[in-house]
Amino acid sequence: MKGSTHRRCYCRDPRTGKPLGKSCPKLSGRKHGSYSIRQELPPREDGTRRSFSRAGYGSLKDAQADLDHVRALLGLVDSDDPEGVALIAAMLEEVGDEKTPLPDVEETRRRLKSGQDLIGRLTVGEWLDRWLAGKRIRKSGASRYETDIRVHLKPRLGHLRLDRLRVSHLTEMFTAIAEANAVILEENAQRQALVDELATVPWKGAEHRARRRALRDALRAMPPFRRVTGAATRQRVRATLRAALNDAIAQQILTFNPAAHVELDPVRKPKALVWTDERVARWEQTGEKPSPVMVWTPQQTGAFLDHVADDRLYAMWHLIAFRGLRRGEACGQSWSETDLARHTLTVTTQLVQDGWDVESSDPKTDSGFRVVALDDDTVGVLERHRKQQEADRAEWGSAWVETGHVFTQEDGSWLHPGKITDYFERLVASSGLPPIRLHDLRHGAATLMLAAGVDVKVVSDTLGHSDTRITRDVYQSVFPEVAKDAAEATAKLVPLQRKTEAEETARAAEKARKAAKKAERDRAKAKEPGKRKKPKK
Repeated sequence: MKGSTHRRCYCRDPRTGKPLGKSCPKLSGRKHGSYSIRQELPPREDGTRRSFSRAGYGSLKDAQADLDHVRALLGLVDSDDPEGVALIAAMLEEVGDEKTPLPDVEETRRRLKSGQDLIGRLTVGEWLDRWLAGKRIRKSGASRYETDIRVHLKPRLGHLRLDRLRVSHLTEMFTAIAEANAVILEENAQRQALVDELATVPWKGAEHRARRRALRDALRAMPPFRRVTGAATRQRVRATLRAALNDAIAQQILTFNPAAHVELDPVRKPKALVWTDERVARWEQTGEKPSPVMVWTPQQTGAFLDHVADDRLYAMWHLIAFRGLRRGEACGQSWSETDLARHTLTVTTQLVQDGWDVESSDPKTDSGFRVVALDDDTVGVLERHRKQQEADRAEWGSAWVETGHVFTQEDGSWLHPGKITDYFERLVASSGLPPIRLHDLRHGAATLMLAAGVDVKVVSDTLGHSDTRITRDVYQSVFPEVAKDAAEATAKLVPLQRKTEAEETARAAEKARKAAKKAERDRAKAKEPGKRKKPKK
């Protein structure tokens, strides 16, 4: 097909205002004007002609290079492939009309062979929307993906072309998130300072009232308290993008996943710590928790259960404390899967939150489906709970909501997991015990089992972990007395010839005791009659 390059300028006749075109006298100069290209394209389906045109090249060399590029794209398909010819022609016509860069020849060849769109104009935002719409997962998981996409990915990456997404783009995004965190922390600190100052200003007095109004106006003008995007959230955002881009690779839209190669700060999961006497004393002085994950000692757990013994949901607190059910699993446990005669219950469902709404769902993983053994005391607690529930059902009559759940509201309807968490925190506060979260009660059950010498595999199965390594990594804390016994047992395995300091002290004390006893005997003998020696003459 015909193609050509030519030089032109945009000079106009000063009298008529019309372009001079090739008649411009300055075109004889090599630096005047610019070069253009024009390439005939295969005709449209109705037979009308079309062409690719582009202007503004600074040199003939540049113009000729693009003309050769266009011809190379046309040469990707044979004349006996009318469908391919039409696709290439339509692509070049669109590129010419929109003045976008010419697509890479090899990339176009790959797209043509895989049946993809020849122009990679799909943006990251468009692909994320398409990917999310096609996901068939539980509602809570979809909501998490939607939040990551709406809050982080689309605002920062959505405008980029999907096929041009690079690792550097993701690095810039996470750097921007870190900078935004610094701003949020500073603004939160400024707002907190005003709140603290407002709390110190008295209510009475015109001057004080004016100062309070000024502080309240300043607070209204400031951004509200906001949460920063922590390391765990950044990892989750990257995981969402990585999953979306992996699906793009599976559909041959991409060949490279930049999200798999961006580096982020590692997330260090907090270790569970036990509320020892020293830590409790420190908490009472400062109000600070040594770790986000805290575990009660057996004595503290017993004190809490005694405190809530008359609570309507005592059986649930007891079950979580001893058997380690998750919050959603306890709320969703049904009587049909609770066999008190065989001392077992089977976890087959859970109640999960989607925002503030609650829905029933399968356990998150296959390991979540499990049979949990029950001890005699727990069975007795559940039996008493069932009798109380039957009495409640009779009292409510036709207003009773039959859900079949073990733990319900007063009218038999579902428990709300979020409200259960709030209720547990109020019970802990009223008990006077050091604070733990409801999930920490599950941590405590795991630690109790490990401290009791239960095999880690049994503990892992009871908790519903997919791997015993999770159990070992999370539950490293042990109770002080158990750790002391373990240390003493370890020390006794090594025979030592030297005496310990305690043994040396005991030996010296025994020697002194014997010496004192001997001296006492000598004094007693000296006092006996007839035993005195006669003085020498």
